[in-house]
Amino acid sequence: MKIAQVAPLYERVPPKYYGGTERVVSCLTEELVRQGHEVTLFASGDSITSASLVSVCDQGLRLNSDYADHILYHVLMAERVAKVAGDFDVIHFHLSYLHYPIARRLMTPHFTTIHGRLDLADLVPLYQEFSELPVVSISGRQRNPLPWLNWLGTVYHGLPEDLFALQPNPGRYLAFLGRFSPEKRIDRAIEIAKRAGMPLKIAAKIDKVDWEYYKATVEPQLKDPLIEYVGEIGETEKQEFLGNAYAHLFPIDWPEPFGLVMIEAMACGTPTIAFRRGSVPEVLDDGVTGFVVETIAEAAAALERVPGLSRERCRRVFEERFSASRMVRDYLSVYHRLETEPPIFTPIENPTFD
Repeated sequence: MKIAQVAPLYERVPPKYYGGTERVVSCLTEELVRQGHEVTLFASGDSITSASLVSVCDQGLRLNSDYADHILYHVLMAERVAKVAGDFDVIHFHLSYLHYPIARRLMTPHFTTIHGRLDLADLVPLYQEFSELPVVSISGRQRNPLPWLNWLGTVYHGLPEDLFALQPNPGRYLAFLGRFSPEKRIDRAIEIAKRAGMPLKIAAKIDKVDWEYYKATVEPQLKDPLIEYVGEIGETEKQEFLGNAYAHLFPIDWPEPFGLVMIEAMACGTPTIAFRRGSVPEVLDDGVTGFVVETIAEAAAALERVPGLSRERCRRVFEERFSASRMVRDYLSVYHRLETEPPIFTPIENPTFD
């Protein structure tokens, strides 16, 4: 098939540091190429790919202060896609809703994987307007706020099986990998580590919007001898960081659409202790690849049960459920369905926000 993958421009593909969506787009693109498909990747110019690369900016936008208007470059890219849309069998967008006015007018089969949260009231009028556009979710629970969208299916994220390796012998520290933001609840991770009396290593980025939260809530706690901030890490550093951890902490306080770091830890054989929010009960097998908890006390108690989990079993579950080849197989099913049977959708009048 001739397939267009349209990635966000905030990070390169794959990202140099943090960037879940761009990492997934990279895994999907490279596996499609490996399987013999003709893929064009629309992404930042510094992206690294075996597909044909089309770009409208030289670098990922987040790490380059020369790009002041991020929306501008996404509009340019959407227009570039529209001009060559007839060259493809299917166009796969990953841009949230930025391309919707153009996508509505495309004759080429297309759909959008929604990578973000859908529980914000501001999204309702937008998705009401564009409710006929076909979309794919990354977890079943992601759909809950807007069940009336034109859902084609759910495709869980996947990673190459050789990206991470099983580390059978864990260290004695806890790991937190993500963003310093209120919804990620690094404060909970710190409290869990203190209750357990275990070292916590933190690898996280700080977005400008979260700087005040970091200064007020997180930075004062970094003085504790149990807590170590190692900075924002890249792909090559994750194997050691996650693989050598006793357990990975995922104490979120928001409806997480997927949580890529949970399967990154799983691929290393490292169990995750996660709060029961969003996709967590779908991604984690409670008592197998980690523990799903409700409180900080439960999380601290769960750490005592980690030795009873098999790191080899964690790795096998990753291979069975979250490999890149499985993700591509699921997406190819969507591509072929769009190509042969364009979806018929009747929008619901005045859908409500739940």
